[in-house]
Amino acid sequence: MSQQRPDRSNPNTPAARPDASMSLLTNVMDHSLDDGYAEAAARKSETGVRGLPRTLRAKLGLAAGLVLAALVVTVGAAQARISAPTLAKEREELINRIQKGTGEADRQQKRVDALRDDVSRMQREALKKHGGDKAELLALLSGSTQATGPGVKLVVDDAKGAASSGGGPRESSGFSDTGRVRDRDMQRVVNGLWASGAEAISVNGQRLTSLSAIRAAGDAILVDNKPLVPPYTVLAVGDGQRLSTAFQDSADGQYLHVLQENYGVRTRISAENEVTLPPAPSLIVRTAKPQAGAAKADGADTGKGTS
Repeated sequence: MSQQRPDRSNPNTPAARPDASMSLLTNVMDHSLDDGYAEAAARKSETGVRGLPRTLRAKLGLAAGLVLAALVVTVGAAQARISAPTLAKEREELINRIQKGTGEADRQQKRVDALRDDVSRMQREALKKHGGDKAELLALLSGSTQATGPGVKLVVDDAKGAASSGGGPRESSGFSDTGRVRDRDMQRVVNGLWASGAEAISVNGQRLTSLSAIRAAGDAILVDNKPLVPPYTVLAVGDGQRLSTAFQDSADGQYLHVLQENYGVRTRISAENEVTLPPAPSLIVRTAKPQAGAAKADGADTGKGTS
């Protein structure tokens, strides 16, 4: 007769939990509050510390603090609201002052320009009046009058795709390979045209005189402190075809040809039947002498000349 296997289970042993395999999740659910927080809450309970005051005096103090905080916030908001129109008014006044000052500066600039034009006109008239039989030649050489006649048109431009290198003008020992036209190049071009017989020259509408200067400011070319941008159009009054041939055969013309062949600088020259050059913006007086016998309205002498 077969015997039954003894039942070794303890009836007092609790049954296994269905979620025993999910111990981590179970621990999180059972201990949602960190142990440290629980200990702190227990200590507060033991010492009688509560979150909110329980005595009437403490409650009144808390209420007074809240009322004071609300009063401070209310007063600050009221002051901000009151001062807002004042700030807006001050801002509007400042804007009006700026606009008024800008308008006054514009009017003064227009007045300066008008006076400068008057001075230039009177200088040209004086040059024509006291130049004698050489007045026209003096006016032409000084650039005080418009010049019109046959001549040449020379256009000089940077090479295609030329970029600024930041290295300044070309050094005398050689050329940078950037393909950009430098102030030294334009100086040689202008001097070559003068030497080839040009009677008057302008660069991008800037009339050159005996006191004109071609300089550089970084990569920009300045003519009488006026910045120019490429392409540079040079107009010269003279015997067109002869002036063109003489310039191209000169050392400066060959120099320009080298820039074109080796560095990609673009040039184009042509003889023109008529070119027009504007007068110089202003004349510079280096020496002034009073006229003989000149006197003031009260009969006093005008004094010595200045130079």
